[in-house]
Amino acid sequence: MQRTKLSVVLALLFFSISSHAEESVTPDQVVGAIEKQFGVTPGQRRNHINGICVAGSFIGDKAVQAYSISPLFSGKPIPVIGRFSLAGGSLKIPDTARNPRGMALEFQIPNKGLHHFTMLNVPVFGAANPNSFYDGVVANTPDPTTGKPDPDKVAAYKSSHPDAQALGEYLAKNNPIASYANSDFYSIHTFKFINKNNKTTLVKWRFLPQDGVKRLSDDELKSAPTRFLDQDIMTKTQAGPVRWDMVLTIGESGDEQTNPTVYWPAGRKEIKAGVLTLTSASPQQGGACEKINFDPLVMVPGIAPTNDPVLNFRSPAYANSFAKRITGQ
Repeated sequence: MQRTKLSVVLALLFFSISSHAEESVTPDQVVGAIEKQFGVTPGQRRNHINGICVAGSFIGDKAVQAYSISPLFSGKPIPVIGRFSLAGGSLKIPDTARNPRGMALEFQIPNKGLHHFTMLNVPVFGAANPNSFYDGVVANTPDPTTGKPDPDKVAAYKSSHPDAQALGEYLAKNNPIASYANSDFYSIHTFKFINKNNKTTLVKWRFLPQDGVKRLSDDELKSAPTRFLDQDIMTKTQAGPVRWDMVLTIGESGDEQTNPTVYWPAGRKEIKAGVLTLTSASPQQGGACEKINFDPLVMVPGIAPTNDPVLNFRSPAYANSFAKRITGQ
């Protein structure tokens, strides 16, 4: 009987959370929900607010030209401005939080071309579509009376959103990173590579640190300072270049391409696609990355988006957030 009552309660709570789902959410609704969850720091990003600017270069492997005409893979150094960040919209979120870290890169292509990679250090996303992402933000918004998310709403969200399970399991099994320099980063979404014959290949990619992935131990999680990631990457780049290998995974027919919460099967062909070298890091305030809107749909020919609804929603949502912060809101 108690289990039946609990099921009814959870169902009612979920109906309350997701009553918007009859229609697709808008970028303004999603950004507004994030603002309600974390509050607003005027002139700052609404999500991934804590971050640091980095700079360096990328040299793509010419072998990738078999799959893409993108100038990223010319074999020549391409200047890069980037940003490492911590997920969340509050400056108080500690560097030990069990949430994703971001690596955003702006490749400065010759003749004033730009290309963006906007990655996370988790292999899957936490929502299959914008509505589901919105539901998660609403469910995890602190209750004004307690200052914490309502556990019943969180439970209702988890029980009714199986698309959030894969990311939750990954974060639970993998401790936060010890350094940005020792984190891998994933494209999250599937993209299309297009070659000179106009052949399309589905791909995903990840950036693997040449110094290896290193995570905080359970004891280090308890004793680590609130802030250490930014100073660590500044210290490391001052000591010498920090590098990542870009590894391209080649998709096959039938591989999921529009749901970023689904893993591809193991055993897919992989090739080394290039090397990212970072040579400097500086605070984001006043830094080269501060005013960049790392829109993942900023692309040069040879790489194109799939119909992934989350990927395509990120662009207008980022624009909404960017417009607010660039005007001091």
